[in-house]
Amino acid sequence: MTEFGKTLTVSETTIPGLLVVDLPVHGDSRGWFKENWQREKMVAAGLPDFGPVQNNISFNDAVGTTRGIHAEPWDKWVSVATGKIFGAWVDLRAGDTFGTVFTTEIDPSRAILVPRGVGNSYQTLEADTAYTYLVNDHWSPDAEYSFLNLADETAAIAWPIPLSDVEISAKDLAHPRLADVTPIGPRKILVLGGSGQLGLALQAAFADADHVEYTTRETLDIRADDLPSARRWRDYGVIINAAAFTAVDLAETPEGREDAWAANATAVAALARIATDNGITLVHVSSDYVFDGTKASPYTESDPVRPLGVYGQTKAAGDAVVATVPRHYIVRTSWVIGEGRNFVRTMASLAERGIAPRVVGDQIGRLTFTDDLAAAITHLLSSAAPFGVYNVTGAGEPRSWADIARAVYRLTGHDPGGVTDVSTAEYFADQAGPIAPRPLNSVLDLHRIESTGWRPRDADAALEAYLATNG
Repeated sequence: MTEFGKTLTVSETTIPGLLVVDLPVHGDSRGWFKENWQREKMVAAGLPDFGPVQNNISFNDAVGTTRGIHAEPWDKWVSVATGKIFGAWVDLRAGDTFGTVFTTEIDPSRAILVPRGVGNSYQTLEADTAYTYLVNDHWSPDAEYSFLNLADETAAIAWPIPLSDVEISAKDLAHPRLADVTPIGPRKILVLGGSGQLGLALQAAFADADHVEYTTRETLDIRADDLPSARRWRDYGVIINAAAFTAVDLAETPEGREDAWAANATAVAALARIATDNGITLVHVSSDYVFDGTKASPYTESDPVRPLGVYGQTKAAGDAVVATVPRHYIVRTSWVIGEGRNFVRTMASLAERGIAPRVVGDQIGRLTFTDDLAAAITHLLSSAAPFGVYNVTGAGEPRSWADIARAVYRLTGHDPGGVTDVSTAEYFADQAGPIAPRPLNSVLDLHRIESTGWRPRDADAALEAYLATNG
């Protein structure tokens, strides 16, 4: 008999992400009623908001009907409307828990959330059993599936009715044993701007993992009208937007303004829609230029944005759109140093050539090396940190650009006294063309990212290490 009046309770199992849920069923002499999926209550109780898009029912006439172990690239919410089943689940995902088995009985007062890649099967224990399941993707012939033989000796599922005595399809009996199953990999990670300085650092951080894909504007134009159909987006779990228009002075020109808004706002809005519609985590890299630099202390994630120029305005607009995505990380950074031309390499070259430069001394901030920025992004993802905005820079005492130039001269064995401080206004006084306003204070508060367990590298120590390998 179905138990009435249970408390809504979520329980973990031996398979990560496979959750058993006791459901309140309300019954009387007329029958019973239950809320089979109630988003508000169930998410509050600890279930993920997995976004179902299709509801299916499998009706089974006889006791002992057995349906085979299928792992699919979507999540399932399994329950029964009438009758009872013995359910068996086998983890067919790549990883340490591959092959783990969990079994339990399901009646109308119990349901189970089956994560993507976990093999699902059942055997009916009562006649006229109606097995129901919600899924968060539509069936596709191009999707990645995996199957396991119901009688596999390694899994050793203790079927209550022997398989020799039940109704079962020849197809299910022909599936491979566990040793021959190809594990289902994780959902893909898409890195936009894969050939840029952060994209290259992310390639090193992910160590050429098979499920990570890198694109450039030539291979995937995020400004194109067909972006929503450019990929089977349900196969992706994360999009990292490491692409942006970053020419801050060019953004002040008519043609640059158009490109900056297209790349940093319009295209980001298209990514946000795709991420929202497909349950994708969107990681978006932002900038200290969203602030006006007038604050006397480090900027926190909750400080209001007040961009001074067009570039900062477009980045602030992109941030606002990304913040509407249910699963998002906005990673705000400053003074980024990586592969290719950059301030540190320029100063090292000037030092080597014996040039005494004039360097801005009234802009204050911290360097951020791309390998540290990539490490912070992978940490947020792997640790399942709370979604939201995170400041990520190097740690330590804030410096001016002139201070950093002197450190480069000293670390490369040259006289730091050759560096002369000038104001921002003096530095740009004789330069032709539009000049974007710069925030004088670019120091970002790091307490929130540190609270997740990630420790930023000291910017001075990181500079010394960078010059040791890139000087």
